[in-house]
Amino acid sequence: MELEDFAKEVMPKGGWGYLAGGSGDEFTLRRNVASFNSKGILPRVLADVEFPDTSTSILGHDLKVPFIMAPIAAHGLAHETKEAGTAKGIAEFGGTIMSISAYSGAKFSEIEEGLQGNARWFQIYMSKDDEFNRNIIDEAKADGATAIILTADSTLSGNRERDINNKFVYPFGMPIVSRYLSGDGKNMSLNNIYAQSKQKISPRDVKFLSEYSGLPVFVKGIQTAEDATLAIGAGAAGIWVSNHGGRQLDGAPGSFETLAEISAAVAGRVPIVFDSGIRRGEHIFKALASGADIVALGRPVLFGLALGGWKGVKSVLEYFETDLKRVMQLAGTQTIADVKQAKLKDLTDWNR
Repeated sequence: MELEDFAKEVMPKGGWGYLAGGSGDEFTLRRNVASFNSKGILPRVLADVEFPDTSTSILGHDLKVPFIMAPIAAHGLAHETKEAGTAKGIAEFGGTIMSISAYSGAKFSEIEEGLQGNARWFQIYMSKDDEFNRNIIDEAKADGATAIILTADSTLSGNRERDINNKFVYPFGMPIVSRYLSGDGKNMSLNNIYAQSKQKISPRDVKFLSEYSGLPVFVKGIQTAEDATLAIGAGAAGIWVSNHGGRQLDGAPGSFETLAEISAAVAGRVPIVFDSGIRRGEHIFKALASGADIVALGRPVLFGLALGGWKGVKSVLEYFETDLKRVMQLAGTQTIADVKQAKLKDLTDWNR
C-alpha cells in the first residue's frame, strides 16, 4: 500500500479518488486484495530451482512475464504524459502487452510514440451506433491492435461515492470516443459518459465484434461460470475474469474468489486473463495456480506513473517480475507451467 500512499501525495484529490476508489462501501475493492489470503501456497522443496523462467505466451504473443497492462481510462489523471508515458514504460520494460482503453486521454498516435511498435490490445466501450463502433475498431486495427477487449460489466457507473463527494469530472477530453459523446469528454462525469455508451450489451455484440474485427475478442467483467460459457458460445476467444477493480457492483465477491469455478467451466477452451487486486508476486502466483493464463495489472502501474512517469511504470513492472521470481523459487516452481500445476491450500477453515 506504500505506493498508493505516496501517489496520493502527488496527485490531485479528485484524480486520486477516481483511480484509487471503488463503489459503495468499497467492500469489493477491499475484498479483491483480502481474498487472496483465503488460499495458501504449498511450497515444494528439493525442487532444484535456481533461475525461475517467467516466460509464457498468449494468442501468439511470446511474453517474458505472465502479466500485461490492464485497460484503464484517463492515465492523464496520474501524470501529464498520459497513456504515452505508460506506453513508454511498457516499451522500456519489454516483453508484455499494453491494453489501450477507449476512454484514453491520448490519441492512438500519441500512445504509439511511447509504445514504439510493442504489442497492444484495444478495449472498447461500445457506442449505441454500430457505425461509430466500426470506425473505432478500424482505427484500433490500423494502430496495430491484435485483440479486442469488450468490457461488459460497465453499462452504467457503479456508485462511486468518492467521485460524487469530490464532484469529479474529467479534466481533459477522450479523443478516441469523442465522436459519440455530446462533447469531447472534458468536464464530464463518468455517469454522463457511460450514459452515452451502449447499455444493451448482449452475446450479439460479441459476435459482431468478432466478425467485424477479425480479431480475437475477450469478454471482460466475467464473474460467473455461466457467463463464461455464454461468452464462449457467442464467439469469445478469451475470458477476462474481473470485477472492474471493485468499481462497479459493491457487495460482489473478490475477483479471485470466482476464478477457480470459472476456470473449471472454461476447461482450457480459451485463455483466461485475470485482474482486480493484484498487488504482489504471491497474488500473480495464486491466480495462475487457480486457472488464469495471465494476469493484468492496473492501479499499481498508474501509481508508478504518478510518481515517476515512464520510469515509475517500468519500476513497477520490474518489481512484479522480481517478486514473482522470488515466489516461484520459494514455492519450488521452475516455469509458469509449473505454477499452473501448483497446489493451493484452502485456508478458510484454518482456525476453526
